[in-house]
Amino acid sequence: MFGTIRRHQKWLWAVIITLTVISFVIYFSPYSKLNRGERRGPIDLGTINGQRISEDSFFSAEHEVTLQYFIRNGGRGLDEESKRNLERETLQWLFVIDRQDQLGIHISPDRVAEVARNMVLSSLQRAGARNVSPEGAARLLEGSGFQASDLERYAQHYLGLQEMIATFGLSGKLATPDEIKELYVREHQELATEALFFNASNYLAKVTVAPEALAQFYTNQMAEYRIPERVQVSYVKFPVTNFWAKSEQFWAKTNLNDIVEDNFQRLGTNYFKDANTPDKARAKIRDELIRSRALLDARRQANEFARPLFDLNEARAEDFKAFAKTNGLKVEVTEPLGPDQTPKGLDVDEDFAAAAFKLTAEQPLAGPLVGRDGVYLIALDKRLPEERPPLDQIRDRVTADFKAEQAKGLARDAGIAFHQTLTNGLAQGKSFTAICADAKLKPAPLPPFSLSSRDLPGTNQVANLNVLKQVAFSTPVGKASSVQWTAEGGFILFVKAKAPLDVNKMKTELPAFTQGVRQQWQSEAFNEWFGQQFVRSVHSSLLERKEPPPSLSSRKARKS
Repeated sequence: MFGTIRRHQKWLWAVIITLTVISFVIYFSPYSKLNRGERRGPIDLGTINGQRISEDSFFSAEHEVTLQYFIRNGGRGLDEESKRNLERETLQWLFVIDRQDQLGIHISPDRVAEVARNMVLSSLQRAGARNVSPEGAARLLEGSGFQASDLERYAQHYLGLQEMIATFGLSGKLATPDEIKELYVREHQELATEALFFNASNYLAKVTVAPEALAQFYTNQMAEYRIPERVQVSYVKFPVTNFWAKSEQFWAKTNLNDIVEDNFQRLGTNYFKDANTPDKARAKIRDELIRSRALLDARRQANEFARPLFDLNEARAEDFKAFAKTNGLKVEVTEPLGPDQTPKGLDVDEDFAAAAFKLTAEQPLAGPLVGRDGVYLIALDKRLPEERPPLDQIRDRVTADFKAEQAKGLARDAGIAFHQTLTNGLAQGKSFTAICADAKLKPAPLPPFSLSSRDLPGTNQVANLNVLKQVAFSTPVGKASSVQWTAEGGFILFVKAKAPLDVNKMKTELPAFTQGVRQQWQSEAFNEWFGQQFVRSVHSSLLERKEPPPSLSSRKARKS
């Protein structure tokens, strides 16, 4: 499908991909799971239209769903949310396939091949890759556990799904021109508004801090100032820099430039936040490959150091320090760590603190733990119990919190009081501007916005745009909203008028808007039909599972 690749090239790329498994470019697929338990009997996966779901059909559909994520995410693997939804989506995809068979939907091979090719190339290009060749796309598929036949099968079922949507979602395309025009006006009609913001920062100067009130505030909020249990650990570090040169020598014996380029075509310049040019992105990829290999060697050396220590019947933290001294290694101690903290000066993730908190006097050692800057072995140093610091120790912090809380209350009180004045004044025929002037308040005119607006400059810090939309379009013209509470205090919105609709712009945009509405309504109609049919036809305990079932992938692998 992607063109011919010479046999020795396939073998060479298979070797290269095996080597890069140690790097950040690992693809996470459910087919890498291992079921280490005893071999089980057949798994009851449920039924579709009364027919038992076989493991092979479930496995095949799961493979297609995983490929769908691969295409959708620009060549990246499953994220955590995708893994949680994998079983349900697999059952949904099985139902789609089953219904296509019942309806006799068949797609021409040429159409399937064209769509399959465009799927992968477009996906990688959207992810930032440029000039991706068909052969390069094929390599990425193969390196991620997919074959051309998998892509062809998925494309066939995808096109079949589009036919199903066109058939069962037909009622959604029957929107009349008047309905669509009314919807366009509703979404694009702009409102001219003014807002009065009652922000806590404007009332801080009015707050007085009485000692008794501060003490009471501290007592009421004591849980907020609690310092949770912490732990300190001793550690030995095997820095990645010690193994960098060796890693460079390893990669020098491979066609590293081709590997870097292949990954660049997949990842593009969007993968790294600080690599906004192709050359910087390639340099980042090269650096990650070298780092990964160096960390592998660092971990190997850490294991060699730790093996005799962990083999002791009752290893102690003192043994850790003694072993380190014997091997000429420096032992350092972290600062006290909370459960979700990472130690300052160490480029490690939350797994470091998680491992540290699991240490006990009976099991005081852990590791190796891999960070970006090296590999660590740790030993329990001490545990620090939960603390509740006295007020005098954190008085400045408590005072600042007290003043912020009081200022927010003053801001809200002011908003409530003015809203009563405003309501009375408008009822008497006074203008919004005059009422504000009498109260020595200055309203802020907001840029006109509609339900379709995506941004409103100058308001992000004081009010959420979606909240502003909800308030504005539920308030009649010439009226003021109630006080809307925010993290900073609150605001009142006055709706002055509806802005004139740009008729010429509407004429220009209406055709594309019409197409979008009809497609959306078609999808909604299909989804309603699909949901009803799925509930009636599919019965499986996997729909209620919270934990993943035994890996069907592993079962498939053992069979083959």
